[in-house]
Amino acid sequence: MVGPFHVGPVAVLVPVKAFRNAKVRLAPALPPDERTALARMMADGVLRAAHGLFTAVACDDPEVAAWAIDRGAVVAWTPGLGLNGAVARGVEELATLGAERVIVAHADLPLADDLRPVAAFDGVTLVPDRHNDGTNVMCVPCSSGFEFSYGPGSFRRHQAQAHARGLPLRVAAIPTLAWDVDVPDDLSYAGT
Repeated sequence: MVGPFHVGPVAVLVPVKAFRNAKVRLAPALPPDERTALARMMADGVLRAAHGLFTAVACDDPEVAAWAIDRGAVVAWTPGLGLNGAVARGVEELATLGAERVIVAHADLPLADDLRPVAAFDGVTLVPDRHNDGTNVMCVPCSSGFEFSYGPGSFRRHQAQAHARGLPLRVAAIPTLAWDVDVPDDLSYAGT
């Protein structure tokens, strides 16, 4: 991220995988072009759900970077870091721009409508997926040194991380942010 930006105390970070490589586990239900379109549509919705908060997209794909800039987001270029490393780098970069807290929201939330309530707490807020296994959205203080640990079981690991660091923790069950799309059964959010 380069340039003079007015970030504000709360920023949003959305890690986005190359659209053409996204959602491969949906292959039994959707052909490649439809998976690409779905990934882009869901990511668009998540960016809109920021409702004017300063937003960055963590990515390592030129097409995603151009898409992010076209939608008014800045790009945290994170090649070769994997999801956890990309999120950590993005949060660090937003902190250097003045953010005090960062909402990290995954790009595969088809019902996302408003991310702002996730920041209504000074400690760590975790929004688990509807199975209470993954972490779809979280808000962390930039100065906390929080270590991201995405993947199966991340909700429990992120809770443990907050406790280990002595950070106040809020778990927010927000139905519109709890539904993510990973496998064909997850497509039922739209009645498909």
